[in-house]
Amino acid sequence: MQELSLGGLLDVVGQLFSDEISIAVSDKEKYIYYRPSTRIDLKIKPGDPIKEGTLAYKALHSNQKVSEFINREMFGVPYHGMAVPLQHNGEVEGTVLAIYPALTDGKSVITIKTLDGWMPVPFSDVIYLEARDRKTHIVTKDFTGTHAGSLQDFEYRLPRESFIRCHRSFIVNVHQIKEIYPDTHSTFVLAMHTGEKVSVSQSYSSYFRKLLGF
Repeated sequence: MQELSLGGLLDVVGQLFSDEISIAVSDKEKYIYYRPSTRIDLKIKPGDPIKEGTLAYKALHSNQKVSEFINREMFGVPYHGMAVPLQHNGEVEGTVLAIYPALTDGKSVITIKTLDGWMPVPFSDVIYLEARDRKTHIVTKDFTGTHAGSLQDFEYRLPRESFIRCHRSFIVNVHQIKEIYPDTHSTFVLAMHTGEKVSVSQSYSSYFRKLLGF
């Protein structure tokens, strides 16, 4: 595909995403396309080299999808993002990146809406998050509240070593899982330390097993 038509295609694809998401594409050494969003602009230009420590660098060298928080030292602004390696005939040839504004700048709490106001809750106290009734319900050790952010927002905001997307409607804190039970059609049921049960759907089951190593 010629460079001009590739850029046009990516511009169209970018319109399918939120205006808050920037899109970038790289080959193995440099960025070849960048579309900034209305909320975040990393000032990337086609031809800029890929810096060590960036999402593109990590995806290229690990040959797997990378999703995490990057601090402001890299591009001058903090951001959350995901990079996926592009392969051709089994060889990595580049990456595609989705870049989100940092909603917490690396903070370690979620501020939850309660009946009387709002309460900051440490990540470690969160049991799981559930998307239901057009809201994200945050279940903690002591109470349940809501947040206006989507599960997709939280998937990039929360630390990957602790929180895993296991279902289109659930993200769980792996440190709060007591046991994992097999269920029908290659799915699982998670028994949390507080007694709740959370489903792992078939579409997430292999990803979930890979991350937890079983």
